[in-house]
Amino acid sequence: MTKGWAWTSLPRPGDCIWTPGIRNTMNLLKKKVFQQQFGNQHRVPRPHYRRKTYLCYQLKQLDGFTLDKGCFRNKKHRHAEIRFIDKITSLNLDPNQSYKIICYVTWSPCPTCARELVDFINGQDHLSLQIFASRLYFHWFKLFQRGLQQLQAAQVSVAVMTRSEFEDCWEEFVDNQGMPFESWDKLEQYSESISRRLRQILLPSNWNNLEDSFRDLRLGSPSPSSLRSDSR
Repeated sequence: MTKGWAWTSLPRPGDCIWTPGIRNTMNLLKKKVFQQQFGNQHRVPRPHYRRKTYLCYQLKQLDGFTLDKGCFRNKKHRHAEIRFIDKITSLNLDPNQSYKIICYVTWSPCPTCARELVDFINGQDHLSLQIFASRLYFHWFKLFQRGLQQLQAAQVSVAVMTRSEFEDCWEEFVDNQGMPFESWDKLEQYSESISRRLRQILLPSNWNNLEDSFRDLRLGSPSPSSLRSDSR
């Protein structure tokens, strides 16, 4: 029988949750954290709280068998996406085998993380990466739009979480105590609205020169001061 990771000490908040082949309920997300952080409402419900970046991933063989899964959140000066890249890189996956990685993220990647994900996936034909975002991060800024466009250009599937993905995330990463996923008000409506916006961003007619996009991404991301509750 496959055994879970044996922690040498109790995990700290933000540590990777590693459960190869089985669930480890000690390290799953709390229900309140999932509901608050993965909620796709346009505005933070009261009482207000900060919406942070969480990334939950599943590494699968093509036959669907899960080899590894875990959850990262942002740490100071190191975003969840970068920690995810570090983790997958450390696994030294067999380049002669094919793998599928599914990521559920609370916020779509910032420009810098988008660039890092593009660099990570380029040249790794044995990896297929799918990203499902609950919300789009500062999607009205061109630089952030270009990051999403570059991910798609690198054959990274970028989509918005629907009820199906929320349910899977609830089942795989939340200490749900056997309770089924319960939709919040207007989940489907919010999801469709965000999906329309993403489709608009990813339309080829909205893509500027790709070389300019890559060059701009290397400049890093701006630091918008609005919407403090929506800070990564």
